[in-house]
Amino acid sequence: MLAPVGMAMALIVTAASIYSFSPRHVPPLQETRIPVDRMQLTTIERSKAGLVIAGELGSILVSADEGQSWKPATISHDRQALITRIVFADPARGLALGHEGWILRTEDGGLTWKEVNFDESNGEPLMSARQLPSGDWLAVGAFGRVLRSTDDGRSWQADSLPGLTDWHLNDIASSADGQQWMIVGEAGTALSSSDGGQSWQAIEPFYNGSLYGAAHLGGDRWVAYGMRGNVFFSADRGASWQQAKVPAPISIYGHAVLPDGELLLVGQGGIVLSSRDGGTNLNIVRREGRASLTDIVVTGDGRWMLSSDGGLQVRTPASANQTQNDGAA
Repeated sequence: MLAPVGMAMALIVTAASIYSFSPRHVPPLQETRIPVDRMQLTTIERSKAGLVIAGELGSILVSADEGQSWKPATISHDRQALITRIVFADPARGLALGHEGWILRTEDGGLTWKEVNFDESNGEPLMSARQLPSGDWLAVGAFGRVLRSTDDGRSWQADSLPGLTDWHLNDIASSADGQQWMIVGEAGTALSSSDGGQSWQAIEPFYNGSLYGAAHLGGDRWVAYGMRGNVFFSADRGASWQQAKVPAPISIYGHAVLPDGELLLVGQGGIVLSSRDGGTNLNIVRREGRASLTDIVVTGDGRWMLSSDGGLQVRTPASANQTQNDGAA
């Protein structure tokens, strides 16, 4: 009996070995979904690569299909630092700005990024940047920090502007022709330039709180926005300002100017505000959720792609009258 049993066991072991090493079809792993709808996102822009968003832990994501799917960009250094803003000078060239003076540069619309500045000893964030008509880049950030690049963003040096203190600088914006410029920040800090950023003048304070952004609306008209629903408009290149009528005391963090001149502002409480009169009056056109909206891009089919501290939000436009009526009901 022992011989047949031994032979049977040997055959079993042999068969098991053959099976273990034989080629087998392995089902493909399920594609990992990027939780773009749950991430902290601070900025969204459009480039030749598609839509580009960024935010928590140095994440930069790109969508080539109008937000239907996303893939991570290639970044030369993983710093795990919050990215505060992405800006593009043209469809290919752009910068990503973050904490610790972090600056990344792209030449392919945001698919790949190369680190060009990082300062571990200085943890203050950079908040905004733009390329001036001269070709220089100017970046601004916390505690009045200003950096300049004279080689298309490849290297950076500390710079200063007249009239600045150590208040945070939150945004630098320009007119479409690149001649008018505005810098806004904490404690009502505001500077203007009418010669393409060659010279800057401090604007007499018209608000004592933080201004988070500015938008040029054509001609000599500007809008600046900030804390607790404070929005101001100027019809003389920033020489004088009037306060706009805003229906909700929410902080406003981002904007878009549509081809027909409509101004959209986004902020706390999932609120989107609209103005069709140059920022004089604003109406609530969308109020949804509790997330703070940080930036907005409008797609070709009219959808609003909104970055927020609660992830990417996708909304369809609604008229101010419809939203107000819905709220009254």
